[in-house]
Amino acid sequence: METGVLFLVNQSIKLFLLYLVQYSCGLLVVHKGVKVNYTRKINHFCLFLIPIYLDRIFAYEETFDLFIIGSLGSIATLLIYLEPVRKRVPVISLMFRSFDRPEDRPHTLLWLSTQILAGFLILVPMIILYAQYGLQHLIMLPLLINAIGDGLAEPVGVRFGRHKYRVHALFTKKKFYRTLEGSACVFIASLVIIAAYHNSFTTEQFLIALVVIPVVMTLAEAFSPHTWDTPFLFLIGYLSLFFIALW
Repeated sequence: METGVLFLVNQSIKLFLLYLVQYSCGLLVVHKGVKVNYTRKINHFCLFLIPIYLDRIFAYEETFDLFIIGSLGSIATLLIYLEPVRKRVPVISLMFRSFDRPEDRPHTLLWLSTQILAGFLILVPMIILYAQYGLQHLIMLPLLINAIGDGLAEPVGVRFGRHKYRVHALFTKKKFYRTLEGSACVFIASLVIIAAYHNSFTTEQFLIALVVIPVVMTLAEAFSPHTWDTPFLFLIGYLSLFFIALW
């Protein structure tokens, strides 16, 4: 198949599967009483893992234009969750419940959409920068740390967190809480992922990355606004790796 057709098939299946996951998680919240803190992280993992899997099955020639189209499409998929739409369509309302934490209302969709937009606004220039310096082999590192570390932080914090600290949020004076146990997931995930990519560094670079990246990524997650950790993890992660790679 041509690249354009493969791209459309790839994106369509991704969207269908992600919506299916959100619907299934919504059922768990409404009918099984599962905490949204858990179901939203199921969504989080699937948002990263499903594209990785499908990109291997329905592989297409990746171009910058298609990347931008896919990124804009990802943001556009949130339009179905606008209040006038979800109030009229029960299925969409159920899907929304899969990531609508009660403590986030009425800012749930605002925080989610702006976080995704800010994440792409950082990711796109970083990919360009890394490509110019031949560092494409390192692009996945901050993505994986965000996917795994941040993905585990909330459920681990909710289930096992005992040491809380306050964080602020955008557009509100309300204070929220994270836990040291949850933040430790980012630290551990960073260590494991850097170790897994040790062949991508010189010995000196690897040792520096092993010391620096877990610390800066943990601090980025800890001090970022509530629900807005992805842009901070991307920014700090990519900048730190870039300077280490040029060491």
